[in-house]
Amino acid sequence: VLGGDGTILRAAELVREGSAPVLGINMGHVGFLAEIERDDMADAVRRAIAGDYRVEERLALDVRVKDTSGEVIYETWALNEVTVEKASRERMLEVVLEIDRLPLSSFGADGVVISTPTGSTAYNFSAGGPVIWPTVEAIAVVPLSAHALFARPLVVGPEASVAIEVLARTNGTGILWADGRRSHELPPGARVIARRSPRPVRLARLHPA
Repeated sequence: VLGGDGTILRAAELVREGSAPVLGINMGHVGFLAEIERDDMADAVRRAIAGDYRVEERLALDVRVKDTSGEVIYETWALNEVTVEKASRERMLEVVLEIDRLPLSSFGADGVVISTPTGSTAYNFSAGGPVIWPTVEAIAVVPLSAHALFARPLVVGPEASVAIEVLARTNGTGILWADGRRSHELPPGARVIARRSPRPVRLARLHPA
């Protein structure tokens, strides 16, 4: 894949149902997902053809959206992060955060980021969340501009189920974004559930572990 992180995310989406690993060659300024820079392209192509690389599996998230009746109305996945955000600039989103079906906190906010280790250097980082080393299996949950005293970034285990419910009293709608690419409107009462996907994203690596 020749490009930056956005192009690599698009490639990961295109090969999602297959098993081919993605090898990123950074053609932009900052490429956290890229393996090499453009000056090393010739060597990278030679090694890829020769099969001289290892495959690194990155944790991904499966995401479901349920309506007030509990019916699944939308499904997607994410390599970097899933965000639940307010749809209108002037409105605040009222949400309940649950971990493994246990209510943890209720607060008003601009939104919530649910991030993988891969995405911890993306939106999660900008929102003040922790940087998680790619080999550490964990999920970060980071409120965005929360109007609450104890709404702080949270790190949970890789098998945890993270749920965000848009409370019925929310004045307006929310929106779900997956990797900043796929979106779905969230009416009041909608419930977003994110958990580890059984299908990781496979990245080709040329450098030693």
